[in-house]
Amino acid sequence: MAVTVPGHAALDGSGDHGTPSHARTRFWTLTLGSVGVVYGDIGTSPLYALREALHHAAGDGLDRAEVLGVVSLLLWALIVIVTIKYVLLLVRLDNQGEGGTLSLLALFQAALGRRTALVLGLAIAGTALFYADAAITPAISVLSAVEGLKLVTPVFEPYVVPLTLVILAVLFSVQRYGTASVGRWFGPVTAVWFLAMAVAGLEHLGDDPGVLAAFDPRHALSFIAGHGIVGFVVLGSVFLAVTGAEALYADMGHFGRTPIQLAWFALVFPALSLNYLGQGALVLARPEALENPFFLLVPGWALLPMVLLATAATVIASQAVITGAFSLTRQAVQLGLLPRFEIRHTSAAHGGQVYLPRVNRLLLAGVLLLVLLFQSSSALAAAYGIAVTGTMIISTVLVLLVLHNARGWPLVAAVGLTAPFLAVEAAFLAANLLKLHDGGYVPVLVGAWLAIVMVTWVRGTGILAETARKESVLLEGLIPSLGRSSKLLRAPGTAVFLTSTPEVAPAALLHNLKHNHVLHERNVVLTIQTDPAPYVTDARRIELAPLGGDFTMVRAAFGYMETPSVPRVLTLCRQHGLRLELMVTSFFLSRRSIRASAAYGMPLWQDRLFIGLARDAATATDYYGVPANRAVELGQQYVV
Repeated sequence: MAVTVPGHAALDGSGDHGTPSHARTRFWTLTLGSVGVVYGDIGTSPLYALREALHHAAGDGLDRAEVLGVVSLLLWALIVIVTIKYVLLLVRLDNQGEGGTLSLLALFQAALGRRTALVLGLAIAGTALFYADAAITPAISVLSAVEGLKLVTPVFEPYVVPLTLVILAVLFSVQRYGTASVGRWFGPVTAVWFLAMAVAGLEHLGDDPGVLAAFDPRHALSFIAGHGIVGFVVLGSVFLAVTGAEALYADMGHFGRTPIQLAWFALVFPALSLNYLGQGALVLARPEALENPFFLLVPGWALLPMVLLATAATVIASQAVITGAFSLTRQAVQLGLLPRFEIRHTSAAHGGQVYLPRVNRLLLAGVLLLVLLFQSSSALAAAYGIAVTGTMIISTVLVLLVLHNARGWPLVAAVGLTAPFLAVEAAFLAANLLKLHDGGYVPVLVGAWLAIVMVTWVRGTGILAETARKESVLLEGLIPSLGRSSKLLRAPGTAVFLTSTPEVAPAALLHNLKHNHVLHERNVVLTIQTDPAPYVTDARRIELAPLGGDFTMVRAAFGYMETPSVPRVLTLCRQHGLRLELMVTSFFLSRRSIRASAAYGMPLWQDRLFIGLARDAATATDYYGVPANRAVELGQQYVV
């Protein structure tokens, strides 16, 4: 979930650290910021993880060994999955400081030197599963917090769902203003939340100090071994404790490895452990507390403030997921997995702060629908987990591929390191699949639909590119013939032709020559490509090459976490001696008119889906920042 902490420059690790005191201040600021953004999601898991696991384990009643076994499973899930895999291992596998599934994919693709079917399949699966997770996280987090009001007084029970809907609607409605106004509170509020959880758990350790035996992994193993299918069902609920672990790797570029690791070991892991131990001790001492062990940790006078603090924490966790969806969508567009979406930058200082109106509307609709369908966090818990476990397995497979192909590890060593994680995550996936009929089908259906959309877009754009190549005219053959032609009129100024295939003549250029018989005094063929790195420095962003006559080729590269900008390219061209004034330059773009055909390309239903996606995509003019009053679009019909 790529989120930029407002008010602090160069959070990707670049920039001048200044004096030692400034560097120390910046370090602690990053550490505090990571508490809110990186750990916001995993920090809300104690609201429901232990409760759901114990409910499944209860059966005819809970004995001491079962409570210790469930608490032990929770603690060791945090140790193995979060601490060892993510905090200690994955943060060392970065792509120029950036983390996340797509960064691992970019590293693997760069090592291979090409995009393979495996790379494409993993990218589509990982992206689709993230969106499925992003729809469930705000719904279950806010619902679980608001449900605490029922313990304050049963009068609030009929208002839990309506109040949840209102909170979520307000949260999504303020996204257009960016995170700058509220982001500075993420860290402090979430830090208070973790401290409150730690204190609440610590207060109840005295109820049954024997709960500390849960740190012995034999309790977890004996529970799984002795409970058969019930043990697997419980394992699916235990996994709720580690949802959000992907965030700490995805957000590494904004905070850095060391602040994330320090926040985990100094605050987050101790607070989570104390809270789970406290809940376990409370249930051992008072089995009736199983109804809602988290909120029953606090005394009656503190219940309402704890509910309010929990609500704030879940809103922050939801905010991180929403912002992550915006960032991931921008990356997916850059990598060619999705059509162009309208992207609005909400901060002049931080390029990572973006708002995508259509993604925001679609995500809000999905979240509200989930709340209305499931009505409670317990019901939603059944739908949670499959998407996250799938994402984790994909990241582990990518770690194996990157270690072997990009880092040069022997295959045996790479398999030896990743196999234990794959085994644990495969067990969690199997456990979550048992919940398929109880709601687990939701992320599966959402992920499958999004995968179909992305596959359709990739196939459709590939067919269009192949058709364009068949009908293309090579630039190297066209330019000399233009110089010999005496029938062409010369228009003053400069024409820039945008194209994705620099070796062939842009369709807009050919149409202009064919129908208008006009050639400008200066002509630039501009191609914008996505680099396998997250960011590209201005020093290597553009390459200029004369093509002969009045033509110049400009190749511009943008990282997959950047938004392409034609005005930025023109500024850099001037620094390289090619003066292109924005307001005296005409930009020629091709607008494709697509027609479906059952006898060509994809099946008819997929043709229609692709045409709909293409029709709703943002125009190249808007996406690349071309001034609308300087753009000329020329149409061309294609069949898919």
